[in-house]
Amino acid sequence: MSYRLIINSEQLENSQISLSADQLHYLKRVLRLQDGETFVALDGRGVSLLVALEEKTGRVLEYLEQNNELSRKIHLMVALPKGSGFEDIIRSCTELGVASFIPICSERTLLDPSQAKLERWRKISQEATEQCERQIVPQIFPAVKVNNALVNLDLTRITPYLLVTRKSDIPHLAAVNIPQEREILLSIGPEGGWSEREIESFIAAGFVLVSLGNRILRTVTAPIVAVSMLNAIFRE
Repeated sequence: MSYRLIINSEQLENSQISLSADQLHYLKRVLRLQDGETFVALDGRGVSLLVALEEKTGRVLEYLEQNNELSRKIHLMVALPKGSGFEDIIRSCTELGVASFIPICSERTLLDPSQAKLERWRKISQEATEQCERQIVPQIFPAVKVNNALVNLDLTRITPYLLVTRKSDIPHLAAVNIPQEREILLSIGPEGGWSEREIESFIAAGFVLVSLGNRILRTVTAPIVAVSMLNAIFRE
């Protein structure tokens, strides 16, 4: 088993990796690695390195050919649930291969996340990336209101889907003919669902309405179900 560690690209210079005090503590005290033993260093953008631990640095032994990323990018736009629910979404959906997270403050959202909360979300995603042996750390954007999120979306390479409940004649996500070689954006609402005005804004922006079935899923559950479903459809 190779232990994995996310590094910044600035830490790598001339086949040597400068390790922070926290990273050294993790490698030597938590993982109990001895000098000379190896671990995998990731820059979070796709580069994987086999590294030998030295006293206070790491020595690059070789570049590794690894790719555990999904063949098609899945992005999640999620209305922030109460409590620590978004942390659970990030942790699970990072493991399932999601490429980026866009937290949304909807009309029915109660949270107003701080910069410290954003940094915590990014740390959780990094830890989940290390754990599940991905090569790329998902991007987590600052929280924005629905209209601002829709204005800034670039849909030239993305097919967007809006998950809704309690609407008849809406196709199931598993039955939708998803265009080939396009990235996918799933937008999932808050407790209580999207307001009618928000749904109209999504439709006007080009989103396709889909459902996950007849049962009403929690905001924390729905993203995990939807992304798992896409993994199964893509056989990944």
